[in-house]
Amino acid sequence: MLLEQERIDVVNYCKKLITAGLTTGTGGNISILNREKGLYAMSPSGMDYFETQPEDVVVMDLDGNVVDGKRKPSSEHALHRIFYTDRDDLDAIVHTHSTYCTVIATLREPLPASNYLIAFAGPEIRCGEYASYGTPELAKATFEAMKDRQAALMANHGMVAGARTIAGAFNIADQIEQCAKVYVLARAIGKPVILDEDEMERMMVRFRDDYGQKNMKKA
Repeated sequence: MLLEQERIDVVNYCKKLITAGLTTGTGGNISILNREKGLYAMSPSGMDYFETQPEDVVVMDLDGNVVDGKRKPSSEHALHRIFYTDRDDLDAIVHTHSTYCTVIATLREPLPASNYLIAFAGPEIRCGEYASYGTPELAKATFEAMKDRQAALMANHGMVAGARTIAGAFNIADQIEQCAKVYVLARAIGKPVILDEDEMERMMVRFRDDYGQKNMKKA
């Protein structure tokens, strides 16, 4: 099976989207790039994650063509592809509809440095401009919001995270959702205190050393 391990990993991590509370139903999507082969495994459109099998995962090339698989790829495949064609530091993308990131994205606000764990993805998490789902415009808007970052909010939609590995991308998505939850709850009872730029820079350096985030670029 072409990209067998990547397809298996997509299936497993799509299930984790549900069990970790990062989406509901068939929302969100995951892809993994095999950079050597110039192909990526893309989760299929509209399938129950707990019924999806590795052969249901679609293999696509970097021109957006399906090269293996009988299913229709996720409608957001262009969103994933732009990170693989236009960046060289991301080999896995996780797109979620996680509740608290989506709350902030619905306000069309960034997630500021309210917690040091935001340094997993950047000094803060920008929110991209709104565009309809599955469109090239959404892919471009999200890509711009995620420049020099490893996560971005998608206006009125959700969030996206990327890393060298699917484990890294999923961890970033999970950590940023937790930070968003705390930030939203803090705003409900008061004014959150935001960490300054110097502290976030120190955290990003420490995370690169302590957690192996070698692909995190200085903002």
